[in-house]
Amino acid sequence: MKSCLVVDDSKVVRMVARRILEKLDFEISEAADGAKALEECTHKLPDAILLDWNMPVMNGIEFLRELRRMPGGGEPVVVFCTTENDLAHIQVALSEGANEYIMKPFDSDIIETKFQQVGLL
Repeated sequence: MKSCLVVDDSKVVRMVARRILEKLDFEISEAADGAKALEECTHKLPDAILLDWNMPVMNGIEFLRELRRMPGGGEPVVVFCTTENDLAHIQVALSEGANEYIMKPFDSDIIETKFQQVGLL
């Protein structure tokens, strides 16, 4: 079973993502900010990370930069899932190592399609 770390400061978003991803046969872990996500990744790198941009403590881009510097940190597939929808944000995310980008609000079809596109399904 593949694993996915859902990183978002909204408990509701994490819960919705968890339900969708569990139906796609992912084992889910959660983090409310980038710092907690980084701590999770030091214990075990997930196969995928669904990552919010705007969070307290450490935002998504800061987390992504740190993740990609870690041993093995280039392996997880990172899909940003955020309200930041301008081209500049998307370009920054992709240039820092994100594999794909989803706009909020999302639904199961969007997540399934993006996860297929990046080879997770």
